[in-house]
Amino acid sequence: GFNLETVIFSIDDFYKTRRERKKMAKEINPLFLTRGVPGTHDTRMLHSCIKNLKKKNFTKIMIPKFDKSADDRFPKSKWIRIYKKPDIVIFEGWCVGAKPQKKKYLNMPVNELEKKKDKNKTWRKQVNLELQKNYQKIFKLINKLIFLKVPSFKYVFKWRLLQEKKLEILSKKKTMSHRQINNFIMYYERLTKHMLKTLPKNANAVVNIDKKHRLQSIKLN
Repeated sequence: GFNLETVIFSIDDFYKTRRERKKMAKEINPLFLTRGVPGTHDTRMLHSCIKNLKKKNFTKIMIPKFDKSADDRFPKSKWIRIYKKPDIVIFEGWCVGAKPQKKKYLNMPVNELEKKKDKNKTWRKQVNLELQKNYQKIFKLINKLIFLKVPSFKYVFKWRLLQEKKLEILSKKKTMSHRQINNFIMYYERLTKHMLKTLPKNANAVVNIDKKHRLQSIKLN
């Protein structure tokens, strides 16, 4: 059989350090302290990493690891070392492949968070600018884009709630409340809804996930 060298990593591994995000929160908008949206990743590191993985004359590279429990990057000793050129690279993450929004769509807040914490639109404008400038360069390097499509945004809340409940059972620690989850997913609402509209047309393959979180169908574009 084939022995394909596969490398799998997430855009989450490339979050900026807590210090860098604190600086952004101070200089641009406090919402940038919360990781996830475009602008909270080290796009230069990510771009060069994917470029190096695709290079013909491969040299050893390192892929960072992010410690979500500490909200900071792991020390280099914990990073992944790749010594051999991979045959397949799977690069996954929530905003991978997203296109920027047209400027006119940035005017209306999509939820309470934007209404109260982003009154002058600096956060969403910066997120959109980052997506347009630094992220498209990275997404251009993707050969095949696969979009996992959820039924609608409200399932993001439902499934997150379920995830927290499972986490609570496993870790026996108190996790996020209803209200906290609701607040947390507001950070991702604008882009998720935009992706649900645009990516089914732009992706090479669309994997439809049903309301019970199961694979429903796959559509190839």
